[in-house]
This record gives sequence, structure tokens and C-alpha cells, in this order.
Amino acid sequence: MNEGQERFLGYILERVQEAKALLADNFKKQAEGTFTAEDAQQFAIKIITFLKPEKVEEVQAVMKQFAQNPAH
Repeated sequence: MNEGQERFLGYILERVQEAKALLADNFKKQAEGTFTAEDAQQFAIKIITFLKPEKVEEVQAVMKQFAQNPAH
């Protein structure tokens, strides 16, 4: 890879780690019983920035389903 490609790869991988950390934090709060409606709202806003535009509705539907039954 050339230098520009390396920077782009680093940029993408950093964003993936940000999404992973966001999910891990929310899962931890859920396990501790401290996950609030505000947490859910903020999560939904932030996670959408990591999604392909054509996948937003699909992921929102899954998040809604998960919110109704978080044990699964």
C-alpha cells in the first residue's frame, strides 16, 4: 500500500473501533442495568453515522426489536 492508502485504511479502522467501543459501552450498561432511554437515543444517533445509507432503516428496525427484547 502507498502512504495515502495506509492513511485511508487507518481512518476506516479507527471508525470501526469507535463503533465497536460504542456498542461495548452500551452492552456493558445493559448488563449493569444502567442503560437509559437517553443512552438508547444517543446510541441511535451516533451509530447511524457508521452505516451505509441504504442500511439505516434495516438497522433501526433491528435496534427497535432489540430494545423490546434485549435478552436476545
